[in-house]
Amino acid sequence: MSLSFCGNDLKNSYSVEKGVLNNGCFVDALNLVPHVFLLFITFPILFIGWGSQSSKVQIHHNTWLHFPGHNMRWILTFMLLFVHVCEIAEGIVSNTYMKSNHLHLFLPAFMGFIAATTSVVYYHNIETANFPKLLLALFIYWVLAFITKIIKLWKFAEEGVGVEHLRFCITALLVVLYGLLMAVEINVIRVRKYVFFTTPQRVKPPEDLQDLGVRFLQPFVNLLSKATYWWMNPLIIGAHKRPIELKKIGKLPIAMRSLTNYLRLKDAYEEQRVRVRHLDRTPSIWRSMYRAFGRPILLSSTFRYMADLLGFAGPLCIFGIVKHLDNKTEEVKMNKTEDLHFGVYFMSSMELLQNTYVLAVLLFLALVLQRTFLQASYYVTIETGINLRGALLAMIYNKILRLSTSNMSMGEMTLGQINNLVAIETNQLMWFLFLCPNLWAMPVQIIMGVILLHYLLGYSALIGASVIVLLAPFQYLIATKLADTQKSTLDYSTDRLKKTTEILKGIKLLKLYAWENIFCDSVLETRGKELTSLRTFAFYTSMSMLSRLTFVTHAYFSEFRLRPAEAFASLALFHILVTPLFLLSTVVRFAVKAVVSVQKLGEFLQSEEIGEDSWRNGDMSVSLDSCKKHTVTTKAINRKQRYKMDSYEQPMRRQLRPSETEDVAVKVSDGYFTWGTNTSTLSDINIRVPTGQLTMIVGQVGCGKSSLLLAMLGEMQTLSGKVYWSNCVHRIVPSVESSHFSNRYSVAYATQKSWLLNATVEDNITFGSPFNKQRYKAVIDACSLQPDIDLLPFGDQTEIGERGINLSGGQRQRICVARALYQNTNIVFLDDPFSALDIHLSDHLMQEGILKFLQDDKRTVVLVTHKLQYLIHADWIIAMKDGSVLREGTLKDIQTHDVELYEHWKTLMNRQDQELEKDTEIESQTTLERKTLRRAFYSREAKTHIDDEDEEEQEEEDEEDSLSTTTSRRSKIPWKVCWRYLSSGGFLLVFVVVTSKLAKHSVMVAIDYWLAAWTSSNFNTMEHKPIINSDHQSYVPVFIILCAAGIVLCLITSLTVEFLGLTAASNLHHNLLNKIIHAPLRFFDITPLGQILNRFSADTNIIDQHIPSTLESLTRSTLLCLSAIGVVAFVTPASLIALVPLAVAFYFIQKYFRVASRDLQDLDDSTQLPLLCHFSETAEGLTTIRAFRHEARFKQRMLELTDTNNTAYLFLSAANRWLEVRTDYLGAVIVLTAAVAAIWMSFYGLQSGLVGLGLTYALTVTNYLNWVVRNLADLEVQMAAVKKVDSFLSTESENYEGSLDVSQVPEDWPQHGEIKIQDLCVRYDPMLKPVLKHVNAFINPGQKVGICGRTGSGKSSLSLAFFNMVDVFHGKIIIDGIDICKLPLQTLRSRLSIILQDPVLFSGSIRFNLDPERTCTDDRLWEALEIAQLKNMVRSLPGGLDAVVTEGGENFSVGQRQLFCLARAFVRKSSILIMDEATASIDMATENILQKVVMTAFADRTVVTIAHLVSSILEAEQVLVFSSGILVECDSAANLLAQEDSLFSVLVRTHK
Repeated sequence: MSLSFCGNDLKNSYSVEKGVLNNGCFVDALNLVPHVFLLFITFPILFIGWGSQSSKVQIHHNTWLHFPGHNMRWILTFMLLFVHVCEIAEGIVSNTYMKSNHLHLFLPAFMGFIAATTSVVYYHNIETANFPKLLLALFIYWVLAFITKIIKLWKFAEEGVGVEHLRFCITALLVVLYGLLMAVEINVIRVRKYVFFTTPQRVKPPEDLQDLGVRFLQPFVNLLSKATYWWMNPLIIGAHKRPIELKKIGKLPIAMRSLTNYLRLKDAYEEQRVRVRHLDRTPSIWRSMYRAFGRPILLSSTFRYMADLLGFAGPLCIFGIVKHLDNKTEEVKMNKTEDLHFGVYFMSSMELLQNTYVLAVLLFLALVLQRTFLQASYYVTIETGINLRGALLAMIYNKILRLSTSNMSMGEMTLGQINNLVAIETNQLMWFLFLCPNLWAMPVQIIMGVILLHYLLGYSALIGASVIVLLAPFQYLIATKLADTQKSTLDYSTDRLKKTTEILKGIKLLKLYAWENIFCDSVLETRGKELTSLRTFAFYTSMSMLSRLTFVTHAYFSEFRLRPAEAFASLALFHILVTPLFLLSTVVRFAVKAVVSVQKLGEFLQSEEIGEDSWRNGDMSVSLDSCKKHTVTTKAINRKQRYKMDSYEQPMRRQLRPSETEDVAVKVSDGYFTWGTNTSTLSDINIRVPTGQLTMIVGQVGCGKSSLLLAMLGEMQTLSGKVYWSNCVHRIVPSVESSHFSNRYSVAYATQKSWLLNATVEDNITFGSPFNKQRYKAVIDACSLQPDIDLLPFGDQTEIGERGINLSGGQRQRICVARALYQNTNIVFLDDPFSALDIHLSDHLMQEGILKFLQDDKRTVVLVTHKLQYLIHADWIIAMKDGSVLREGTLKDIQTHDVELYEHWKTLMNRQDQELEKDTEIESQTTLERKTLRRAFYSREAKTHIDDEDEEEQEEEDEEDSLSTTTSRRSKIPWKVCWRYLSSGGFLLVFVVVTSKLAKHSVMVAIDYWLAAWTSSNFNTMEHKPIINSDHQSYVPVFIILCAAGIVLCLITSLTVEFLGLTAASNLHHNLLNKIIHAPLRFFDITPLGQILNRFSADTNIIDQHIPSTLESLTRSTLLCLSAIGVVAFVTPASLIALVPLAVAFYFIQKYFRVASRDLQDLDDSTQLPLLCHFSETAEGLTTIRAFRHEARFKQRMLELTDTNNTAYLFLSAANRWLEVRTDYLGAVIVLTAAVAAIWMSFYGLQSGLVGLGLTYALTVTNYLNWVVRNLADLEVQMAAVKKVDSFLSTESENYEGSLDVSQVPEDWPQHGEIKIQDLCVRYDPMLKPVLKHVNAFINPGQKVGICGRTGSGKSSLSLAFFNMVDVFHGKIIIDGIDICKLPLQTLRSRLSIILQDPVLFSGSIRFNLDPERTCTDDRLWEALEIAQLKNMVRSLPGGLDAVVTEGGENFSVGQRQLFCLARAFVRKSSILIMDEATASIDMATENILQKVVMTAFADRTVVTIAHLVSSILEAEQVLVFSSGILVECDSAANLLAQEDSLFSVLVRTHK
């Protein structure tokens, strides 16, 4: 057929006799004019004029959308494009009814489509360039298009074409759309006044876009970019070249920051509070949440409903396509003449929808739209959920800062509860918001589905629906069961972790006593229980899978005489319905959890706050508003300056009472204070604190000294009385900087229990004040922190606190005191700063810090202390007793007026002096603390060479390689680790899983193929008459067998996958525990405890619970996609050609996404921890923060941390949407190609049943493609856990075997206790230098030997050598004739006894601690306790030997713990006892007991004492003196003392 514009089948095609406009073809040609005009004008501007972009406003992002009616224009343009597509389709189909081609039927529509596309591209470029004058071209285009379409419509009406004709409806729609677009354009002219007006309007970009830091552009980009997440492309593709860092994701837009959302939620909550105040009800959090965040949820629900309704287009289009392909045999083309107007055919809309190709295109468009709406709905809920979480966190934090201290101390609000609120409840509510549109969308979806099924299948569909209804409660039951088992799993894993932690903390003792296996078994026992509960979890999950199938298979039985159209449309409907059914139970469970969370939150927000009737300003919103101010103003201001601003904007603290005398800083009159109960803790308090002097508060333990400080700070509840703070303590400060920061409303306060931030040492000391080097150094010296700082790996820039380096009690306390000294406040409160310090440090701190540093500054100091020897320095003394003031005055006053008290103090002072002497002899506690710190770092430095080698290599390679290879490494899937994981599960199980999975999916395809064959045969054979018996009897049994096989295989696969996961988890944990518990001691010195614990907690949890489900999901979605693509290829081999480019596109999408997703996931994880820590830190240090008045600074920090975490999470969810939109569009293209290919093949005899099969399968691809990638990305992140565990599995174990067999060692060895040391050389590691060099010594049986030497001389190394714990690389130790290196380790260590310097007790009973092997009788245990002087104490405990020992033996004092260790050594009746600095951490009295016991109870045994105190071995029969690893002296103590110049004499003289 030849081509011509007006067609050549009619004579009068080109005649204009009846008038130009009465020729339909001419009117169509006229419609071409505006489109051509637009293309001619815009193309030069788009391509040439864009070279000079001088008109662009200087803003960071080219996403500034500021023309009015922006979104309206995009929506109208999309609608216009859709109508053009319909117009093109109508024209092409009408054309097929004509004898010759009439191009005018579809060419103008096609040009209109191109013009509409151009218009929106042109508009976008003009808007981002901010050059509105060029919009005039568009205005002219809309006017012309509107006029030409009006003419066309008018002519149609004249000719009698009406609403029943499709072309008339389309034209009318176009008139409306062009008219609306014209109106939008006029509105832009009206508002912006860019033409026809003298003064155009000036506009400025929004603040967010002027800020270079804002990178999250979703709110600012145009609709197309919003819907497809196009703006994410640079980030996701860039991630391939270099990892995404926090800098790269920038800040959140202002509307999404937690401060903005907090203020929204707070206003709504306050409104509720005002409303219910007179009703005595609590304000509803649900209502306030709805007021603050209801609108986006409604928007999201609208998107969701649109997506769900469009979802039903799939089954309906399949129904139409298959039905019309069936009917095409009868359809005979006839040249229809009855509906000719203007000489061309006008069709009705039903006729168009009977065209299968049109249906295929409609199906494609519906899919694209449905997926776009669905992703938009997800995005909006997730963004809202994140905003809500930010608001809730700020609300909780604000409340924490106002919580009354009594609530915390009386246990009404524990730290655990607060942490749960932050970590769990806010997340529950966030997840509930993510899922809540489902609550009202799913029921509608289910009802619609059932109605459609009823339309397709008649009443039998209702049976299917009833199965659904019956399964819902079953699903819910399973869901709750799952939640319960998960909870018990959690309990078991907590228990297991506790046991593991104990093992790791006491590993040295376990090895020395050869008890590793006993403790290992106890952990494995708990692990067994944990895995059992995980198994039930697996079983329930499989059950829930089963319910899907019964329901799907039912559909097949519902009616035997199905036509392919109904069968496959209903099958597609079932696919749609399965999801809501499966998810509904989950959503309901989340809703229940959310209700509980809101209840907890409500209780927390209603809990008591700190007394507002004192000088405190009750409402803290002032400081939050101040934060608000400077989030805007302090862009370029550095952090330190920001805090200065904070200090200015802090609410006034104390009432200003000018009548007060000027020399009193604080005065309490008639004070009665309580901790929340009505009985007063402090009664009748009348005290004054003189300005600029040192006031000391003394008294017995528990008499209310600390409470008095807190009462003055306003932390206690005041029953009656007043606290006055003088306002004049404003002193002249020499330096300008500090005068700028002089903040007279804050008190520097050091609590008794030290409180540190997770920050560097410097940050902990400066605590937000400006850094002043001179002052800082003075403070460090006063607190003698320099030696400790020198030991830290990065000096004062080392992170300390919960997640940083563990410091000892004394070190922590000194940092807290340093913080109080450094602050430039007038008043300093020190609560017992000497409690954890030894005598030297206390003296130094008193002299340098308090008397010199603070007093020189004329600061008012209040010091609580037990050290009475310092009373002579006090200017003013307050003596407390039982909650009231006993005496107040100077020391002289008390000496004259209360002689008795003064004498009492004197005796106490004498006693303290004696302790002082003892203290000076002992290697001081501080030296010990520093020693442990030094050891930790010395060994850790060595470790850094060995450990992290892997990472270093990686980094080096990264630097060496070019970028391309780095990227390929980053996008590689860790196959090796996956294989490691699967092989841990066992090859048999892997084989079973693979075969059952393949079988299951094959059977599922077979079921559907059988259905296709059956329905096609029904349709072909029955010629539309129902058949009673013949054919389908052969189909039904096969069908039933296949369905049954499907159900069975489904159960098998889901169980085997779970069991594979559990076996792998079980084996990995077992191997890890074994490896670690049998690792040499050196391993524990160089591996931080936290790192080992992480393998057992976080990593094991991922391996237990996350990997199996991800693996299951990944294999399921991959096989579903593959089977779907396989079926499509089988039905229509032609569509394979189109699948090749799609596969390439898919490969690149997943490659880029996986890398970016992993980075964003890491960022999300790494930003979450500081946030949670900040909350728990704040709750712990409330009193300090409030005393310092640093609430505003801490809030600011919390808002920053929350925003950082929310940014990472938002980017992660946007990346997920980016992926899903792309894979969904790919899926839609697959459906389109499958449909077109199937329709084309059906003309060559393809059965309509198979067409239905192909299309139904193609539809499922869209659902599962993105899951393949997401699961792959998740699995990659989770496999890191396996990799970390695996890295520990390569640890060398100790050689437990030994060359001698156990049977060759006598039962009672060592019976005498004779020790020969021959040329012994020892080192900790082959990489390190020897610590003992060529030592020779001989110890007779029963001899008492002392070993001494300076720190680091190798004393302790010798004790470890006896147990073969270190590398003896030369020489040997022979005990009773046997070389210990040849003995099996278990035998050697179980035959010797040792008492360590740090007493270690395990949680359990006293019996378990003395004899975990359960080999001794009770009498033996009592005897041991009696020897250790503990018998009476244990008798008095409930349960006697079975009395509870808490974790680490915390319920006994250090001295008692040491005595238990002695009893433990005695229970094991060994002839050799080694004491390693056993008296270092105990008091005089306990030490005397210990010495006496050793002399009597161990009289006949060999005792080797390693002494830190030379005086304790003066009685020894033989003394070995070491110096830097060499034995320098060996003789009896008396002989060595006789030699003046011996090292031993020197040590004795210097008290070392």
